[in-house]
Amino acid sequence: MRRGTAGTIAVVSALGMAAVLGGCGSTGSSDVTLRLVAADYGDSPAHSSKKYWDDLAKDYESTHPDVKVEVSVYSWNDVDRKVKEMVDAGHAPDLAQIGAYADYAAAGKLYPASELLSIRTQANFLSQLSDAGEWKFTQYGIPFAASTRVLFYNKTLFAKAGITPPTTWAELAADAAVLKDKGVKYPFALPLGPEEAQAETMQWLLAGGNGGSGYTDDIGTYTIDSATNVSTFTWLKDDLVGKGLTGPVAPGKLNRADAFAAFAAGQVGMLNGHPTLIQQAAAKGVKFGTVPTPGRTGKARASMGVTDWMMAFKNGHRDQVGDFLDFVYSDKNVLDFSRTYGLLPVTSSASNAMSTSNEAADKALRPFLEELPSTELYPVGKTSWAAVSAAVKQNIGQAVAPNGSPNGVLTRLQATATAADSTTAN
Repeated sequence: MRRGTAGTIAVVSALGMAAVLGGCGSTGSSDVTLRLVAADYGDSPAHSSKKYWDDLAKDYESTHPDVKVEVSVYSWNDVDRKVKEMVDAGHAPDLAQIGAYADYAAAGKLYPASELLSIRTQANFLSQLSDAGEWKFTQYGIPFAASTRVLFYNKTLFAKAGITPPTTWAELAADAAVLKDKGVKYPFALPLGPEEAQAETMQWLLAGGNGGSGYTDDIGTYTIDSATNVSTFTWLKDDLVGKGLTGPVAPGKLNRADAFAAFAAGQVGMLNGHPTLIQQAAAKGVKFGTVPTPGRTGKARASMGVTDWMMAFKNGHRDQVGDFLDFVYSDKNVLDFSRTYGLLPVTSSASNAMSTSNEAADKALRPFLEELPSTELYPVGKTSWAAVSAAVKQNIGQAVAPNGSPNGVLTRLQATATAADSTTAN
């Protein structure tokens, strides 16, 4: 997953560096309706992804009068479950833009990317992302949006407290203690609530040192209850949560969106954040800085990268879906989405355009963009990951609760992962 992108860039360069924009004629369809279910990246109803998709669908339909695109957008709390319910009921959407694909690929419900996309479009994806979209060496998951994580800190609060950004866990705890003494509501916001707890968890597991490897080892075996991971959550429970350094809301009940909103309101000293927080905080006038995520004894060996996925179900509309996806992945649309929601492009040509742009918003994303090729991704190629991710979301907050047991919670999650692995083909 950490392979460089030079090979992909070279291939795309040879092909003209441009993704195909499918809008140049009819596919021969006759009044086809494509149903798309997508996740909401907005931080308010006015900023919902529904507007992006509705506008894009309207643009596509204007040159494809025989194709209609119906879009349903759900929050990240609900979208994966909604799609699963549709599939289980025998009414899978034509397209789903959600968090995991492998279980549907293993069930034979998805079209391979090669049967949908033009050669130029498929070759244009960043290689470590398209590789992560493979199940049994065939790509089914199509990268849609990407992000990495860094530590955000409130410059105003830090200046008033007379402290500097941390580089180690000990420094992070010391800074949080000073911020608490200064009356900061959330010295360090630790969102382990069900919205996106799997992300916050992985960031800490990667920062754990001593070989901390996230959810799996180098050969893809789950190692959730490793001694290093238990030590990591024991430190969080004892040195941050137990000392009252994470704010008034229990981490297991604090969702990522609420933590970001609190940071944008000037109530948070530090938190792990992804690029969307840049726009959110800047819009509220918060002066902030970013530094690499601190590790146990220094910079974390790796940062967490996240890719969300587009997938196409076998509903008999392959040609129309493929043509629509070539349109979705044109440079214009990829950059529009990335800039609107502060996320990283998933294609080489759009990434190159952003990295050489002089626009202030693009410059702000460069540290995240440069970090993307060396990040660690979720084990999304495992068909068990969806179940494991859901279990982490629901249970990991208990590991740092006052009466919680890091060892007990991680052991139970490991058992869940092992059982899920044994009943799925990976």
